[in-house]
Amino acid sequence: MAEVLVLVDHVDGAPKKVSYELLTLARTLGEPSAVVLGKGASAAAEKVAAYGAQKVYVCEAEELDSFLVAPKAAVLAQLVTEKSPLAVLVPANAEGKEVAARVAVKTGGGLLTDAVGITSDLTAEQPIFGGSVVVKSKVQTGVPVIAVRANSTAPSEAPGAGTVEQVTPTFSDADKAAKVADRVVEAKGGRPDLGEASIVVSGGRGVGSPENFAIIEALADSLGAAVGASRAATDAGWYPHQNQVGQTGRTVSPQLYIAAGISGAIQHRAGMQTSKTIVAINKDPEAPIFELADFGLVGDLNTVVPALTEEITKRKG
Repeated sequence: MAEVLVLVDHVDGAPKKVSYELLTLARTLGEPSAVVLGKGASAAAEKVAAYGAQKVYVCEAEELDSFLVAPKAAVLAQLVTEKSPLAVLVPANAEGKEVAARVAVKTGGGLLTDAVGITSDLTAEQPIFGGSVVVKSKVQTGVPVIAVRANSTAPSEAPGAGTVEQVTPTFSDADKAAKVADRVVEAKGGRPDLGEASIVVSGGRGVGSPENFAIIEALADSLGAAVGASRAATDAGWYPHQNQVGQTGRTVSPQLYIAAGISGAIQHRAGMQTSKTIVAINKDPEAPIFELADFGLVGDLNTVVPALTEEITKRKG
């Protein structure tokens, strides 16, 4: 089978969920090979092998962490040139898209972004116009470089050989033009990461104020869930932008998604409509979110959400 390169998103050797999703998707296209770059890369080999990686290309060159994305793109492009893979899959996050674009330019391949599915003939499915339309695209020249949205594929284990191959990179001066001056570690709370959570509770304009997001957080904590927010709420400064769910924010696909005070604009629906079970809480019975919801509660979230939190806490106790 032809080789499919998968760029692994990891933190000190701990792969993120999206990496397992891409390896699962790659197995439907060809023979997956993981590409793990940066500090702690070697520690990821066994983990990615569990999801089907037959080969694991590892590079821990200092430049990968000392400079911005250009060195990563250089290593990946080098592998594309040497291995002539069937395709390259990368996460469709900010860094992944930039790496993908640079690799496509360096190798003369075509670039597709924000794919939510890829068929066996490498045709990518991409939602546009806020998810109301899905287009199908296919690269015509060179090795396809495809950025795939998180939560588009359910990850499943399938043991692979996981043969480790060290990569010796060659970096140009241009690859080292932008140096990382400082790193700040973001403080982590007790809630799961929004993109990987199995339960997400989101608040929107109907929450009314930043102070009122406390009731959204309380419900989330009672369920062990992540907290999300609509664009209207983040634009108003009520909640951090990194928690925004939607076309211009994070794409989530949890087992349970609770939308409180969110009308259901197309922009928001594009980021959560693949959730397995959707519960909507809104005082407007005509809110578009109810068209998408599996369960709907018409009422004031200031009354409904605390009552729901109280009942969940009582049953847990």
